[in-house]
Amino acid sequence: MKRLWWNILIYSVLFVVVLFLVLNDYSPVLIAGFTFMAILIAFTIQFYYPAVLDKRVDRVESFLRSQKNNPGLYIQYVLANKLEDEAKIVMEQIMGKYKRTTAQAPFKAAYGLYRKDMAIVQEAVKDIRYPDYRAYYEAAIMVEDGKSTEARKHLESIKKRWMRSALLSEIERRAGDIEAAVKHAREAVDASGGAQRYILHKEYERTLPQAVERVS
Repeated sequence: MKRLWWNILIYSVLFVVVLFLVLNDYSPVLIAGFTFMAILIAFTIQFYYPAVLDKRVDRVESFLRSQKNNPGLYIQYVLANKLEDEAKIVMEQIMGKYKRTTAQAPFKAAYGLYRKDMAIVQEAVKDIRYPDYRAYYEAAIMVEDGKSTEARKHLESIKKRWMRSALLSEIERRAGDIEAAVKHAREAVDASGGAQRYILHKEYERTLPQAVERVS
């Protein structure tokens, strides 16, 4: 409800300012430029920041929970909280919304990893366009197959720090080195933001709680 009132306030202010500019015969170019910038700022505040940058897990959770009409975002909340029945429904919505295999691939890979079904991940990986994400899931398959040495070498090509640290944390956890696992888990959380930080936080609450004891 708080987010709804905030949205109403933002767009009400935008409407009033644009109306003022129109009624006072300001240049159409100025009005168009202001409107574009205002919409861009509103989008950043409402969607981009909470989805990608926000470090407050509670705020991100509130944002994701409010995205039931946006399955591409809401699936992050569902998978992070292991809502099995809802996950199937939201994945069906995603497959219906995104028709291209390259658009479906990241969601399929994430869902397959969540289900620990590496066949799904393996099938999706070949269609993932972004090298870091493709390498991340390839390394995750290796970790799941017990090929930790190969996984360590493979993750060297990954540029995103949270991905490298998350994979290293899982490798060390499986090897029984909890201290190292916690260290890398904290690095992964620190290097991430928005939905990804939320997903990692929820996962470590279950598997390595000491890694997120003091993380908001």
